[in-house]
Amino acid sequence: MADKKILMVVTNHTTITDDHKTGLWLEEFAVPYNVFKENGFDVKVTSIEGGEVPLDPNSIEDREEWKEAEGVLQNTVKLSEEDKHGYDAIFLPGGHGTMFDFPDSEVLQNVLQHFAEEGRVISAVCHGPAGLVNATYQDKTPIVKGKRVAAFTDDEEIEMQLDSHMPFMLESKLREKGANFERGESWSDFSVSDGNLVTGQNPQSSRSTAEKVVKVLES
Repeated sequence: MADKKILMVVTNHTTITDDHKTGLWLEEFAVPYNVFKENGFDVKVTSIEGGEVPLDPNSIEDREEWKEAEGVLQNTVKLSEEDKHGYDAIFLPGGHGTMFDFPDSEVLQNVLQHFAEEGRVISAVCHGPAGLVNATYQDKTPIVKGKRVAAFTDDEEIEMQLDSHMPFMLESKLREKGANFERGESWSDFSVSDGNLVTGQNPQSSRSTAEKVVKVLES
């Protein structure tokens, strides 16, 4: 199994409003990163702009087991067209930052299209599926169309009182693109895999989403 290669792509976006900082949600990166490493996978971490990755201040926890993953975020490689080759799966952790820089990243959309066309594993958790809302096959069909998909729910967004600051509501947008949206209780662990598409609802779903990716890659 050591030959499996995972491409992780994270956000570089830092603000929701002038007084509300955001970024990557640490648990959604660190937990899957560790799951992939524990399974002997080769993990490459990239970000939309490259460089240091901002963490959502509310997500920072001092956990020994997350230190290695956190260290990797100090200086990331910028996602490039080259990254569409040589990986078995792509994983998009969330954090509200992704709502701003994932949907319109041409490079990310191209990489996702390539993965989708080749039937490779595409996975995302919480706000990470923001990267999937504009992702299509070459014939312009949304890659989420007709697929079971989980992501941060509109209810959870409203509860955080951030709905009015978002460029769009993630659950609503995924439904609009034809996804068969599925969810668990708010703030509970819920993830689904549908073929090669694996998605999770919220930070609590970080581990189960990553474990489903491992399962799909091993099947």
